[in-house]
Amino acid sequence: MQHRIALIEDDPIIGEALSERLDFEGFTCDWFRDGKSARRGLGQRRYSVIVSDINLPDISGEQLFRELLAGNRTIAPVIFITGYGAIDQAVRLLKLGAQDYVTKPFNVGELIAKIRGLCEHQQQAANSDARLGISTGMRHIEGLLPRLAASRSAVLISGESGVGKEEVARALHRAGDPEGKTPFIAVNCGAIPENLVESELFGHDKGAFTGADRDRRGVFEQADGGTLFLDEIGEMPPSMQVKLLRAIQDRAVVHVGGATPHQVDIRLICATHNDLKAMVEQGRFREDLYYRIHVIHLQVPPLRERQEDILWLAARLLDARASRGEARRTLTPEAERALTRYPWPGNVRELQHCLERASVLCLTPALSAESLFGAGAAADADTLRQPLSEHLQDCERAYIRRALAECDGRIADTAALLGISRKNLWEKMRKLDMAEG
Repeated sequence: MQHRIALIEDDPIIGEALSERLDFEGFTCDWFRDGKSARRGLGQRRYSVIVSDINLPDISGEQLFRELLAGNRTIAPVIFITGYGAIDQAVRLLKLGAQDYVTKPFNVGELIAKIRGLCEHQQQAANSDARLGISTGMRHIEGLLPRLAASRSAVLISGESGVGKEEVARALHRAGDPEGKTPFIAVNCGAIPENLVESELFGHDKGAFTGADRDRRGVFEQADGGTLFLDEIGEMPPSMQVKLLRAIQDRAVVHVGGATPHQVDIRLICATHNDLKAMVEQGRFREDLYYRIHVIHLQVPPLRERQEDILWLAARLLDARASRGEARRTLTPEAERALTRYPWPGNVRELQHCLERASVLCLTPALSAESLFGAGAAADADTLRQPLSEHLQDCERAYIRRALAECDGRIADTAALLGISRKNLWEKMRKLDMAEG
């Protein structure tokens, strides 16, 4: 696999020297000379590592990094280049999630070694991440992926929020492109404002509307040659469903404000936690679009139905945190029992947040049941005093309340944290008899 590096550097001497050295070392290097061009390039390509100067002529490297973090897409590890006087700023960026930094004047060989190490780690992680789980249900899905990858048929992945539908989509993409040469573009349809959906999907021409100061490619064109993953397809506004159907049928898109069709070659994967068939019967989802995206269906089981995966996932999540330089954590036997007996209404996403919270707050290397679930967790794990449906509702209600508290009651931020749309959050709160605040 040839790794692509994004170099963001306005100094022509440093930029030219680094780009030539990276090419010589076998990397593919895209050199951006300012933040604006870097922002555009990072939105169009997938990179293994980003090397950025903190001081740029238009926006700072820190501002660009914060913009990338604020987006919904995963970004590559970032190494910052800084002057000696800006080390405090570099340390602050490390706390925000940057991978590393070097100070000018720096040793190019050491920087190349850092880049190569990050690329090798990603390759190892990609190989280990090929596994979706050890349960029968997830191994069955894994077994189907090579056959699905050999076709270009549309795939619909369904399952509750947080079960890992995007991970299944990424695994399918890897099965068809093991060397990572083609893009994987993921879009949450429920997170896009309705007035921006068409532009986000199909792109726009300069001057198409107020604020359209340049041509912009939509996600269909960004995914050309690779995979387009439309998450929460059930949240697609009715007015856009017919346009989406036409784009899928014709494999071509027309920019907002434009007239020229742009051909695209994509593998389409959609996902939903809704019952699309019921939505069709209710008139909320187009039947012709439903059958167009429902060629092959994969149902991802909830975490509570694949208990074998719970400790396996927990170990992988803790290993991932340790590989990022955090203290390595283990689980006590009581913690393992508590994890396997908890019903996980928030599925894998809730498990990830639970381990993250405990890792941050726990003062000992071994995570206890109490650090994971609070006082009395060990006893609660052995107590069965209510029907499963009621217990699941209680857990979901408590989880939403914790999320609301973390977001100071802001519905939009809470929905984003939970990975669902605002509409779905309102509906869940109504069904659970929760006050709006």
